[in-house]
Amino acid sequence: MKYLLGVDIGSSSVKCSLIEIETGNCIGNAFSPSSEMLISSPQMGFAEQDPRMWWDELINAMGLLKDECRFNGSDVAAIGISYQMHGLVAVDRNGVPIIPSIIWCDSRAVEIGKNAFEELGSEFCLSHYLNSPGNLTASKLKWVKENDPASYSRIHKIMLPGDYIAYKMTGEMRTTISGLSEGVMWDVQTESLASELFTFYGIDQNLICNTVPQFGEQGFLSAEAADLLGLHENTPITYRAGDQPNNAFSLSVLNPGEIAATAGTSGVVYGVIDTPSYDPLSRVNTFVHVNHTPEKKRYGVLLCINGTGILNSWLQKNAFSGIAYPEINNIASTAPIGSDGLQCYPFGNGAERVLENKDPGAMMKSLQFNRHNRSHLARAAQEGIVFALYYGMEIMIKMGLQIKTIRAGKANMFLSEIFSEAFSNTSGAVVELFNTDGAQGAARAAGLGAGIYKNPNECFNGLSILKRIEPLHQLHEQYKEAYGSWKHGLGL
Repeated sequence: MKYLLGVDIGSSSVKCSLIEIETGNCIGNAFSPSSEMLISSPQMGFAEQDPRMWWDELINAMGLLKDECRFNGSDVAAIGISYQMHGLVAVDRNGVPIIPSIIWCDSRAVEIGKNAFEELGSEFCLSHYLNSPGNLTASKLKWVKENDPASYSRIHKIMLPGDYIAYKMTGEMRTTISGLSEGVMWDVQTESLASELFTFYGIDQNLICNTVPQFGEQGFLSAEAADLLGLHENTPITYRAGDQPNNAFSLSVLNPGEIAATAGTSGVVYGVIDTPSYDPLSRVNTFVHVNHTPEKKRYGVLLCINGTGILNSWLQKNAFSGIAYPEINNIASTAPIGSDGLQCYPFGNGAERVLENKDPGAMMKSLQFNRHNRSHLARAAQEGIVFALYYGMEIMIKMGLQIKTIRAGKANMFLSEIFSEAFSNTSGAVVELFNTDGAQGAARAAGLGAGIYKNPNECFNGLSILKRIEPLHQLHEQYKEAYGSWKHGLGL
């Protein structure tokens, strides 16, 4: 039997999934560590992880997967990689990280990106990069140049998190066009590196890795990596993508009008369009999608709320004494829609693009000691996450996206009936929950990249809907009223 391996490098854990090629079924998955990986914040607004930790946890996860499935490494035909977006990994000539990775929710480069947006001109940035440079990867590199010139001078190449893992697997330092796009390092008009931004930042373009196709040969597993991972030397890596474009792929969201969502550490709604459209205030981001070609253009419009699952995790640890999430969901269900006026604003995980890079912190508003208990607290948190996502979805609607059906994996926050009900009835969209996740999506995409599957349709054998949630008129009206109160309380 032959398999495809998918690897998902998240900020909470590293996950691996094994897909049986013939049936498309997932025969096993594993993740490491069992508790969430550390995100270091040495200063206000900083968020860092050691890239070597991702590699160590991948080795651990692969050991667990081997124990579960008992497969031979030589039976893995191809490997796909999904990874947390926007992170900066800077390595020396030996491939050793010089500084911790500045990850996606880090806010230190906000002012640098804002200045570039103003100096280069909003019209230029949006028409060429589809985004403000914001606090994305290019701006993070500029921050290092300004604030740690000694480390900057030692940089041989910069990579995104998935590029680093691919390097550890193959010894090849490479990236992709969609990866460069997510870091605001790609010019969609010239179909080349973002030269004007690099010049403005004084960044040497030789620090950027050469590109490989999104789907196709990206390198082969080295003997050392194969030994550490329990795989076979020369196994090809045939796909890599940021976690949100990859999540869209895993749900077969590839064409204009199709929409995916995820609600892990952060929450994302991701819609596909075929024109390079953008929000004038850059509150949602447009990137080159995984199946984009010069002949058949595809772009992903990404709305991200940084504080999603991390809020639920914080509440579990600090307000619910480690009670399991299903029980917290049961507790939340005893409170009414609207949480009896208690409003939660989940903006506690760095600067929020949807708020024009403001970082207001998380808030509980209108708390009444004589009316509210922990059931209201739990429900307000889940509703607040949904309302924050819908606030951004309203921007996407103004850009022309029709939000009628949203696909998501039945995982993370979507395991909660309260969250799923609120998400469907606030947005007015049908929500379809599938038996997939990022690691499975990366495995299927690897099959396409290796030529095992001849077209995307063949990739999704084994993908099925586990649950379908349709908005109900009465609930829709109640949630819309609660959302209106929440939005008014936001003060924007």
